[in-house]
Amino acid sequence: IGYCSSSPSSGPIAVLQMLGELEQYPIGDFAPGSVEAVHYFAEAGRLAFADRDFYVADPDFVRVPVRAMLDPTYLRARGALIRPDRSMKVALPGDPEGKLLSRGRDNALEQPSTSHLVAVDADGNALSMTTTIENEFGSKIFVRGFLLNNEMTDFSSSFKDPEGRLVANRVEPGKRPRSAMAPMIVLRDGKPYLLVGSPGGSAIINYVAKTIVAVLDWKLDIQAAAALPNLGSRNKETELEKGTALEALAPPLARLRHPDNHTGFPSGIHGIVIDAEGLQGGVDPRREGLAQGG
Repeated sequence: IGYCSSSPSSGPIAVLQMLGELEQYPIGDFAPGSVEAVHYFAEAGRLAFADRDFYVADPDFVRVPVRAMLDPTYLRARGALIRPDRSMKVALPGDPEGKLLSRGRDNALEQPSTSHLVAVDADGNALSMTTTIENEFGSKIFVRGFLLNNEMTDFSSSFKDPEGRLVANRVEPGKRPRSAMAPMIVLRDGKPYLLVGSPGGSAIINYVAKTIVAVLDWKLDIQAAAALPNLGSRNKETELEKGTALEALAPPLARLRHPDNHTGFPSGIHGIVIDAEGLQGGVDPRREGLAQGG
């Protein structure tokens, strides 16, 4: 899987961590919308968000151990922490480089106001692009034809954690705030196969991971994958999309000690699958969007 994302986006790292942590489990055998699917997906999200909140920030200011965080051995060990019979509720960060953790946990707000598109042209060039100026129309200040952004909410609101450790994503002069944008391109035989991404603040990570799992493991077409009820955990509650069949899973998930939260999800997944039959487009029914070819 490849991605086109400018640092310091945490999205692709977290999505790849989730996929790597789930690789040792038969996720493809779990029916979409089943208790098992929600449990394992949410637990992988807890683990990935734990690492994200401690390690990822602007690499010009903080050393981000990307290679160690994506090492298959590390991800297998992290995934092995998932228990089949109970939720971990809140995951602790891992230690990808074998060093003592010396950073504090981030608590950025990360407003869900972003745009995403995917495109493939007649020559086979493929694009997956996510862009944002934060909070709908950014700062709502218009200067010389441009809306100014409002990205400060992507920084941690705390400089240190309660234990006095510096937060990697703290505010500093000249520093870029951390993002959750995750435009992804999945390659098959060295060529683009699946293009996907979404708006949605920090929940982007779960939206994109869900869609990739739905296409690659559950064998859904891209439109069905985009429309699939949203789920996951950002290392807090297990989130179930309000008004969908997932809400009925609350009692069995409670028996697995999942603290659940029924919430609306303003995802806006756009995706394209390129296979022997041509191009198939999928758009999220939760927002405006159109799959169109010419």
